[in-house]
Formats: sequence, structure tokens, C-alpha cells
Amino acid sequence: MAKEKTNASTEIFALKYPEGADCPFISAKAKGQLAEELLRIAEENNVPVVKDEFLSGILTFEEIGSAIPMETWEIVAKIFAHIAGVSSET
Repeated sequence: MAKEKTNASTEIFALKYPEGADCPFISAKAKGQLAEELLRIAEENNVPVVKDEFLSGILTFEEIGSAIPMETWEIVAKIFAHIAGVSSET
């Protein structure tokens, strides 16, 4: 995936779904230059990065450590399923 240059209004999120949890939660959130740093760290550690402006728009209003909103469960499940499928192919 090509990495786009971020700007001050760009916000990115890291999601985590621990075994046994009811749903994923926001484990990190960054904007602007800090977002660029988080993307760099993800790239260095082979962490999958997915761009979804709709999901990002909803998560903007959530805090680190909070569960993702119920209205995002379906899209996040599809993202996690896609990532799991890609990593099992390699």
C-alpha cells in the first residue's frame, strides 16, 4: 500500500482486538506529524495499514482505550477478516 503524505488534519488509529474481548478498542490515535510517525512504526513492524475515511470519521470522536462504536463493528470485522486472510497466505 502506498503511504500518503499526512497533514495536520489527517488522523489515524490503531485498533486492537484481544482474545476474549467483546469488540475491538482504540489502542492509539494520532494526528499530523505524530500520525506520520505512527505510520512509520507500523511500516517498520509490518503492521497492516488500511485507509477508510468513513471509519476514520467515526473514530475521530472516540478516545484511546474506548471500544469502537457498534455501528463500526461490521466494517472493522471485514477489515480484520481481510488482514487475517492476507497474513495466512504469506
